[in-house]
Amino acid sequence: MAKLTDKTLPKTVRLKSAQKKKPSRNKVRSLNEMVEDPSRDGSRDLKSEVLNREVEWLEFNFRVLNEATDRRTPLLERVRFHGIYSSNLDEFFMKRIGGLRHQVEIKSKRMAGGMTAEEQLAAIRKMVHSQQAKQAESFHKTLRPELKKNGIELLEWRDLTSTERQIATRYFRQNVFPVLTPLAVDPGLPFPFISSLSVSFGVTLRHPDRDEKLFARIKVPRIFPQWIKLKPESSGNEVETSASGTRFVSLLDVIHFNLRELFPDMEILDVMPFRITRNAEVEREEDDAEDLLEMIAEELKQRRFGEVVRLEHGPNPDPWMLRFLTDELELTEDAVYEVKGLFDYTDLKPVLDLPLPHLKFESWTPLVPPRLMDENADIFDLIREDDLLVHHPYESFGASVERFIRQAVEQPNVLAIKMTLYRTGDDSPFIPLLIRAAEQGKQVVVLIELKARFDEARNIHWAQQLENAGVHVVYGVVGLKTHAKTALVIRQESNGVQCYVHLGTGNYHKQTAKLYTDIGYFTAKPAYTEDVVELFHFLTGRSLKRTYHKLLVAPAEMKDGILARIRKETEFAKAGKPARIIAKCNSLEERDLVRALYEASQAGVEIELIVRGFCCLRPRVKKLSERIRVISVIGQFLEHSRILYFSGGHQNPLDGEFLIGSADLMYRNLLGRIETMSPIDSPSAKERLWELLDTLLSDRRTSWEMQSDGTYVQYQPRTTNEQDGTHKRLMASTRARHAAELSLLQERQQDRQEDRLQEG
Repeated sequence: MAKLTDKTLPKTVRLKSAQKKKPSRNKVRSLNEMVEDPSRDGSRDLKSEVLNREVEWLEFNFRVLNEATDRRTPLLERVRFHGIYSSNLDEFFMKRIGGLRHQVEIKSKRMAGGMTAEEQLAAIRKMVHSQQAKQAESFHKTLRPELKKNGIELLEWRDLTSTERQIATRYFRQNVFPVLTPLAVDPGLPFPFISSLSVSFGVTLRHPDRDEKLFARIKVPRIFPQWIKLKPESSGNEVETSASGTRFVSLLDVIHFNLRELFPDMEILDVMPFRITRNAEVEREEDDAEDLLEMIAEELKQRRFGEVVRLEHGPNPDPWMLRFLTDELELTEDAVYEVKGLFDYTDLKPVLDLPLPHLKFESWTPLVPPRLMDENADIFDLIREDDLLVHHPYESFGASVERFIRQAVEQPNVLAIKMTLYRTGDDSPFIPLLIRAAEQGKQVVVLIELKARFDEARNIHWAQQLENAGVHVVYGVVGLKTHAKTALVIRQESNGVQCYVHLGTGNYHKQTAKLYTDIGYFTAKPAYTEDVVELFHFLTGRSLKRTYHKLLVAPAEMKDGILARIRKETEFAKAGKPARIIAKCNSLEERDLVRALYEASQAGVEIELIVRGFCCLRPRVKKLSERIRVISVIGQFLEHSRILYFSGGHQNPLDGEFLIGSADLMYRNLLGRIETMSPIDSPSAKERLWELLDTLLSDRRTSWEMQSDGTYVQYQPRTTNEQDGTHKRLMASTRARHAAELSLLQERQQDRQEDRLQEG
């Protein structure tokens, strides 16, 4: 394939041209405007130079919600984005609100982005109310009618025919009624424990012979579909949960309108659905823990009983019941949210799963990299010939990463396999493979991060399975999460012991590899493999290794390494040389990096940040960050890969330095976790990374530009060529690249065959 040169490189769309025509969407104002804007009076204190993390995270989730309300998004994908927004918000409350409430309780003076804890909670509440109102309006006024036009009806009880009500009632009696457990509260029956994110009905009751009100709670069981599909009357079965029907009724409605069967002869005064959210942050003292696994298992138990940080309830609540709940749950009014839509939009999964491809994104089957198409070839021979970069999900995870480990297990000359596992699925191919390797007598070392949030139980299970099979399992370094994505294979070869490594930006998880964009890099070069060997010695043997030849490793030297590169670009700019920084990550908030980027911008460095999630840096502030552009790309695949680029004073982008890694530009990643960043040496790999960055930077369909006040403006396509977003363009370019590489490989193979014939 021909090399890219300056003349053949696509031109990146600059902000200057983007500003000629502003997007038509009105800019949504942010609560960050509560913080003083340094562009107004020249103030340079840090509080005004950074934005609030919590508010910026909510800005990110608003961009996710926009995909659910954007009519350009396929209809069933809008259903999916409603679920993603809902799930994101639940996790935000579980992770972030408890800490802010604690700061308020202890009267902390700490400021974050110029805001006290009380101001942050007020800002969060205002933004969440606004966003959830928008979501509910979209669901009721747009999504449901459009689903109905396409033959998919989300019905309320009053919409059912008399026959359908009979069917739903029969389903309730036969299936749901035996499972339900009404829990009343009176002097002999205490207020029941309510688990986090479980939907319940609160019922206000009265005994016919007494005046006092009674409260009862019924938990809505999750073992049944939350939307029940009613089969056409002509079909055999009455209720069905596969994809053959198109009329759905909510399980909540079915229970609500059959509640009298749970309370015969009692008077039902009011019914209110509600849901609580508990704090998932549990303080841990790892230094004092005798057994980390036991400590995490105990933490999981404690999390079930975490303090309640949010109470959501349906419209028009019974004041008596609401006051009763807030008193029992020890909540103040600011923790109570009225929900006019659904509590959890992920419950719409039965709708999303309907086999209607015309209402979804274009399906994509990951391509097998041309060099790996010969299944009989030895992947280690291929890696030794030349480094290999793969881009998921455009390229197959199974044909690359899984094959790397599978062949290591199958080959008798493999001496050892070492991996880090942060998150892996229940259907992980790696666990049985690693168990097989241990049973064969290979040395197998797996670092399982027990503290991977919300995956702790799964990781404990897999750790025990691996240990029982004789795998050496370690749980990481005390006080640090191990977030690095690395795999090391050691083989005995004719010329001695040879090491091979995979360095990635994403987890060893075959399902998320189909949904998230991530980069993987395979190499056998000693400069890389020696560092990875040293890294595993640190992880398992607690060596004091702090410096590495090739890799940037956190928390030892990654932050300093990135700062040094930013300062070099600053010096290049001052010397009049080309100076450019591009960073692609999920989040950016580390303050020393923010300061360094401001200084680089003031010196003349052109800086482009592709930050999918929250960014606490203020771009485009006069005399502070005028040369910094921040965009966020939200679309079909989750932009998860982390890539850094530094021009190094070179005009040709391919002469600059590219790094990929597991770390976002956050304090926790750079100083509180074990992470890796790997420079990329291969010219062909650099070429591909540049193509990816350039595609993202020129996107005008799925990208948003950040303003100096923390709000975002969505780009709009100006021409037909700009109608496709990053993901469609990368699908097309991946196909084209593969076709060209395959053609070149076939030509080389034919040349080799001809050479052999001539020699014969």
